[in-house]
Amino acid sequence: MTASNIVGMAAALRANVRSVVSVCRRLSTQQQPGPPESPPGSQLPPVRERRQKKDPKGCSVFLFPGQGSQFVGMCRGLTKYPNVKEMFSAAQEILGYDLLSLCLEGPEEELRKTVHCQPAVFVTSLAAVEKLHHENPKAVETCVAAAGFSVGEFAALVFAGAMDFSEALYAVKVRAEAMQRASELAPSGMLSVIGRPQAQYNYACLQAREHCKSLGVLEPVCSVANYLFPDGRVIAGHQQALDFLQQNSRPLQFLRTKALPVSGAFHTALMASAAEPLKAVLRQVEVRRPEISVYSNVDGKRYMSESHVRRQLVKQLFSPVKWEQTLHEIYERAQGESFPQTYEVGPGKQLGATLQKCNRKASQSYSHVDVTAHEE
Repeated sequence: MTASNIVGMAAALRANVRSVVSVCRRLSTQQQPGPPESPPGSQLPPVRERRQKKDPKGCSVFLFPGQGSQFVGMCRGLTKYPNVKEMFSAAQEILGYDLLSLCLEGPEEELRKTVHCQPAVFVTSLAAVEKLHHENPKAVETCVAAAGFSVGEFAALVFAGAMDFSEALYAVKVRAEAMQRASELAPSGMLSVIGRPQAQYNYACLQAREHCKSLGVLEPVCSVANYLFPDGRVIAGHQQALDFLQQNSRPLQFLRTKALPVSGAFHTALMASAAEPLKAVLRQVEVRRPEISVYSNVDGKRYMSESHVRRQLVKQLFSPVKWEQTLHEIYERAQGESFPQTYEVGPGKQLGATLQKCNRKASQSYSHVDVTAHEE
């Protein structure tokens, strides 16, 4: 299925999954409400003047997880909520396979594949929004900001009304396939690292690249791929470089290293070949300015326009995820000012753990939207 096919079928699918979008588009239009179900292709209202500042205690922030958060059975607690089955039916048409069965039953090795887990996390996260809207509509209606980790950024943008569900899912499909192809060009991976305060991550990567050159690797890649929290990083690159880092962890002042179960060096220069397919599909789908603040992984700053969204989503593929910086941007406030309620919407609780390490006070108002029938 091509991007033009997806754009053509988007209007038909939109009727089934409109709930997510229509809820999202009401979030920042309380003063100028439009029809509850805008016709396909309708334009957003013009940008309004800044409204009076709200009390943070009455607002919410949504965090959308990324690849690695998936697990078999992660949608078991969501299918009873309105529109969730319709979302997965739309996903089956776009992806060409039964995503819901894969989420519920696995097998795990298939769900873990980049081409499957990115769409799975994307749809599950938006299904979690449906659950939250059913159980606590105020949390959805008072959301003022959202951020997503890597592929989670697409879910955040759909939630914020910047992209339609079906078109965004197709873009995620293209992205995942392109990243999988890029991963197969050379043995590579990602390494979670917790370092001592004196650890020098960039210098460690330089040493690893020099080691690769000594082995005959041409143009070796090894760089910080994720900034997670103080002294918490993910380093990615050629496998020989990651092996060097693990073997020399003590002199490099690394307290702990752990290889991540992913297929390649995401968010590094090794993903450069994946950029053009994603850039091409983003040119064909409709992108709007987000209606609430959505923060880019590339620099931790808010998206400001449609072109900004397109540009940063492509750049994100081969740039480090600056998650720690994003959290500082979202939660920075004056002494004594209240924090909003934070919801992690999607599988796993990794973003909550990261928030606790970055901002303990903000994490005290954190909740996780469970995506299984029972707490894991």
